[in-house]
Amino acid sequence: MLLKIGKFLAKTILWFIAISLSLVLVLKFVPVTYTATMLLDENGVARDWEPLSNIDRNLVTAVIAAEDGKFCLHDGFDREAIEKAIASNARGGRIRGGSTISQQTAKNVFLWQGGGYVRKGFEAWFTFLIEKIWGKRRIMEVYLNVAETGIGTYGAEAGSQRYFKHSAARLTKSEASRMAAALPLPKERSVVNPGGFTRRYGNTIAARMGVVRRDGLDACVYD
Repeated sequence: MLLKIGKFLAKTILWFIAISLSLVLVLKFVPVTYTATMLLDENGVARDWEPLSNIDRNLVTAVIAAEDGKFCLHDGFDREAIEKAIASNARGGRIRGGSTISQQTAKNVFLWQGGGYVRKGFEAWFTFLIEKIWGKRRIMEVYLNVAETGIGTYGAEAGSQRYFKHSAARLTKSEASRMAAALPLPKERSVVNPGGFTRRYGNTIAARMGVVRRDGLDACVYD
Protein backbone atom coordinates (compact mmCIF):
# COMPACT_ATOMS: atom_id res chain seq x y z
CA MET A 1 0.00 0.00 0.00
CA LEU A 2 2.73 2.47 0.97
CA LEU A 3 4.65 1.57 -2.19
CA LYS A 4 1.60 2.36 -4.36
CA ILE A 5 1.09 5.68 -2.57
CA GLY A 6 4.77 6.50 -3.05
CA LYS A 7 4.61 5.72 -6.77
CA PHE A 8 1.44 7.78 -7.15
CA LEU A 9 3.03 10.76 -5.39
CA ALA A 10 6.20 10.45 -7.45
CA LYS A 11 4.21 10.40 -10.70
CA THR A 12 2.11 13.37 -9.56
CA ILE A 13 5.21 15.40 -8.74
CA LEU A 14 6.84 14.52 -12.07
CA TRP A 15 3.71 15.47 -13.99
CA PHE A 16 3.46 18.76 -12.08
CA ILE A 17 7.10 19.59 -12.83
CA ALA A 18 6.65 18.75 -16.53
CA ILE A 19 3.45 20.78 -16.88
CA SER A 20 4.76 23.79 -14.97
CA LEU A 21 8.00 23.81 -16.98
CA SER A 22 6.03 23.63 -20.21
CA LEU A 23 3.78 26.52 -19.16
CA VAL A 24 6.69 28.72 -18.19
CA LEU A 25 8.55 27.94 -21.43
CA VAL A 26 5.52 28.76 -23.58
CA LEU A 27 4.75 31.98 -21.73
CA LYS A 28 8.30 33.18 -22.20
CA PHE A 29 7.24 33.95 -25.78
CA VAL A 30 3.42 34.08 -25.77
CA PRO A 31 1.51 37.06 -24.30
CA VAL A 32 -0.36 36.32 -21.08
CA THR A 33 -3.85 37.36 -22.11
CA TYR A 34 -5.83 35.97 -19.17
CA THR A 35 -5.14 34.95 -15.59
CA ALA A 36 -7.24 33.30 -12.88
CA THR A 37 -7.70 36.69 -11.23
CA MET A 38 -9.10 38.15 -14.44
CA LEU A 39 -11.43 35.23 -15.02
CA LEU A 40 -12.84 35.56 -11.51
CA ASP A 41 -13.21 39.35 -11.63
CA GLU A 42 -16.92 40.23 -11.36
CA ASN A 43 -16.25 43.73 -12.67
CA GLY A 44 -15.28 42.53 -16.13
CA VAL A 45 -11.83 42.86 -17.63
CA ALA A 46 -10.22 45.71 -19.56
CA ARG A 47 -6.74 44.74 -20.73
CA ASP A 48 -4.42 45.39 -23.64
CA TRP A 49 -1.12 43.51 -23.88
CA GLU A 50 1.80 45.71 -24.89
CA PRO A 51 5.47 44.73 -25.28
CA LEU A 52 7.80 46.40 -22.82
CA SER A 53 9.15 48.57 -25.63
CA ASN A 54 5.70 50.24 -25.72
CA ILE A 55 5.63 50.98 -21.98
CA ASP A 56 7.40 54.10 -20.74
CA ARG A 57 10.52 53.47 -18.70
CA ASN A 58 9.12 55.83 -16.08
CA LEU A 59 6.64 53.14 -15.06
CA VAL A 60 9.34 50.47 -14.83
CA THR A 61 11.37 52.77 -12.61
CA ALA A 62 8.31 53.69 -10.53
CA VAL A 63 7.24 50.10 -9.77
CA ILE A 64 10.80 49.17 -8.81
CA ALA A 65 10.94 52.22 -6.54
CA ALA A 66 7.58 51.34 -5.00
CA GLU A 67 7.47 47.55 -4.94
CA ASP A 68 10.93 46.05 -5.16
CA GLY A 69 14.05 48.19 -4.99
CA LYS A 70 16.27 45.10 -5.21
CA PHE A 71 14.57 43.72 -8.33
CA CYS A 72 17.79 43.72 -10.34
CA LEU A 73 19.86 42.37 -7.45
CA HIS A 74 17.95 39.37 -6.09
CA ASP A 75 17.19 35.93 -7.51
CA GLY A 76 13.45 36.33 -7.09
CA PHE A 77 13.40 36.41 -3.28
CA ASP A 78 14.25 39.35 -1.05
CA ARG A 79 15.41 37.46 2.01
CA GLU A 80 15.73 40.59 4.16
CA ALA A 81 12.10 41.53 3.42
CA ILE A 82 10.98 37.96 4.11
CA GLU A 83 12.73 37.98 7.48
CA LYS A 84 11.08 41.30 8.37
CA ALA A 85 7.68 39.93 7.38
CA ILE A 86 8.20 36.84 9.53
CA ALA A 87 9.26 38.97 12.48
CA SER A 88 6.24 41.25 12.02
CA ASN A 89 3.86 38.29 11.80
CA ALA A 90 5.36 36.88 14.99
CA ARG A 91 4.49 40.15 16.72
CA GLY A 92 1.00 40.07 15.31
CA GLY A 93 1.69 42.98 12.98
CA ARG A 94 1.50 43.24 9.23
CA ILE A 95 3.89 44.79 6.75
CA ARG A 96 3.85 45.16 2.97
CA GLY A 97 6.85 44.41 0.82
CA GLY A 98 7.69 40.80 1.62
CA SER A 99 6.90 39.72 -1.94
CA THR A 100 9.12 40.74 -4.83
CA ILE A 101 7.92 41.70 -8.29
CA SER A 102 9.00 38.23 -9.42
CA GLN A 103 6.85 36.57 -6.73
CA GLN A 104 3.88 38.80 -7.54
CA THR A 105 4.23 37.93 -11.22
CA ALA A 106 4.37 34.20 -10.47
CA LYS A 107 1.25 34.49 -8.31
CA ASN A 108 -0.67 36.65 -10.79
CA VAL A 109 0.07 34.45 -13.80
CA PHE A 110 0.00 30.90 -12.49
CA LEU A 111 -1.90 30.94 -9.19
CA TRP A 112 -4.73 32.53 -7.25
CA GLN A 113 -5.04 35.47 -4.89
CA GLY A 114 -5.03 35.05 -1.14
CA GLY A 115 -2.55 33.58 1.30
CA GLY A 116 -1.81 30.19 2.70
CA TYR A 117 1.31 28.08 2.86
CA VAL A 118 0.26 25.85 -0.04
CA ARG A 119 -0.06 28.77 -2.43
CA LYS A 120 3.17 30.26 -1.10
CA GLY A 121 4.94 26.98 -1.85
CA PHE A 122 3.69 26.95 -5.45
CA GLU A 123 4.56 30.64 -5.73
CA ALA A 124 8.16 29.94 -4.70
CA TRP A 125 8.44 27.19 -7.33
CA PHE A 126 7.09 29.34 -10.15
CA THR A 127 9.22 32.29 -9.01
CA PHE A 128 12.30 30.09 -9.27
CA LEU A 129 11.27 28.96 -12.77
CA ILE A 130 10.54 32.40 -14.22
CA GLU A 131 13.77 33.82 -12.81
CA LYS A 132 15.74 31.02 -14.50
CA ILE A 133 13.77 30.81 -17.75
CA TRP A 134 12.27 34.24 -18.40
CA GLY A 135 14.84 36.62 -16.99
CA LYS A 136 14.25 40.08 -15.53
CA ARG A 137 13.07 41.87 -18.67
CA ARG A 138 10.37 39.31 -19.44
CA ILE A 139 9.27 39.21 -15.78
CA MET A 140 8.82 42.98 -15.80
CA GLU A 141 7.01 42.88 -19.14
CA VAL A 142 4.52 40.30 -17.89
CA TYR A 143 4.10 42.01 -14.52
CA LEU A 144 3.20 45.33 -16.14
CA ASN A 145 0.65 43.61 -18.37
CA VAL A 146 -1.18 41.49 -15.79
CA ALA A 147 -1.05 43.60 -12.61
CA GLU A 148 -4.43 44.96 -11.56
CA THR A 149 -4.38 48.72 -12.13
CA GLY A 150 -7.98 49.55 -11.27
CA ILE A 151 -11.48 48.13 -10.93
CA GLY A 152 -11.75 45.61 -13.75
CA THR A 153 -8.57 47.06 -15.28
CA TYR A 154 -5.36 45.12 -15.85
CA GLY A 155 -1.98 46.16 -17.16
CA ALA A 156 -0.14 49.38 -17.85
CA GLU A 157 -1.85 50.20 -21.14
CA ALA A 158 -5.42 49.74 -19.92
CA GLY A 159 -4.58 51.66 -16.75
CA SER A 160 -2.98 54.53 -18.62
CA GLN A 161 -5.92 54.78 -21.02
CA ARG A 162 -8.36 54.71 -18.12
CA TYR A 163 -6.68 57.34 -16.00
CA PHE A 164 -4.80 59.58 -18.41
CA LYS A 165 -6.51 58.95 -21.77
CA HIS A 166 -3.26 58.17 -23.55
CA SER A 167 -0.86 55.32 -24.20
CA ALA A 168 1.44 53.84 -21.56
CA ALA A 169 4.26 54.57 -24.01
CA ARG A 170 4.38 58.18 -22.81
CA LEU A 171 3.79 58.25 -19.08
CA THR A 172 5.21 61.19 -17.19
CA LYS A 173 7.12 60.73 -13.97
CA SER A 174 4.10 61.98 -12.01
CA GLU A 175 1.66 59.68 -13.81
CA ALA A 176 3.90 56.65 -13.38
CA SER A 177 4.44 57.30 -9.66
CA ARG A 178 0.69 57.66 -9.08
CA MET A 179 -0.03 54.38 -10.86
CA ALA A 180 2.67 52.65 -8.82
CA ALA A 181 1.29 54.12 -5.59
CA ALA A 182 -2.12 52.60 -6.31
CA LEU A 183 -0.86 49.12 -7.28
CA PRO A 184 -1.15 47.43 -3.86
CA LEU A 185 -4.84 48.43 -3.55
CA PRO A 186 -6.00 49.44 -7.04
CA LYS A 187 -9.70 49.18 -6.18
CA GLU A 188 -9.35 51.58 -3.27
CA ARG A 189 -6.62 54.08 -4.17
CA SER A 190 -7.30 56.90 -6.58
CA VAL A 191 -4.81 57.50 -9.38
CA VAL A 192 -6.50 60.65 -10.70
CA ASN A 193 -6.30 63.49 -8.19
CA PRO A 194 -5.16 61.27 -5.30
CA GLY A 195 -5.40 62.58 -1.80
CA GLY A 196 -4.01 61.77 1.61
CA PHE A 197 -1.74 58.75 1.84
CA THR A 198 -1.81 57.92 -1.89
CA ARG A 199 -0.71 61.43 -2.84
CA ARG A 200 2.10 61.43 -0.28
CA TYR A 201 3.19 57.93 -1.26
CA GLY A 202 3.19 58.92 -4.92
CA ASN A 203 5.47 61.85 -4.12
CA THR A 204 7.79 59.51 -2.20
CA ILE A 205 7.93 57.12 -5.17
CA ALA A 206 8.69 60.01 -7.54
CA ALA A 207 11.63 60.98 -5.33
CA ARG A 208 12.87 57.37 -5.16
CA MET A 209 12.74 57.11 -8.95
CA GLY A 210 15.76 59.40 -9.15
CA VAL A 211 17.72 57.03 -6.89
CA VAL A 212 16.66 54.01 -8.96
CA ARG A 213 17.92 55.67 -12.15
CA ARG A 214 21.08 57.03 -10.55
CA ASP A 215 22.09 53.70 -9.07
CA GLY A 216 21.06 51.66 -12.10
CA LEU A 217 18.49 49.66 -10.11
CA ASP A 218 16.37 49.25 -13.23
CA ALA A 219 19.30 48.50 -15.56
CA CYS A 220 18.69 44.74 -15.72
CA VAL A 221 15.43 45.38 -17.53
CA TYR A 222 17.23 47.19 -20.34
CA ASP A 223 20.54 45.31 -20.64
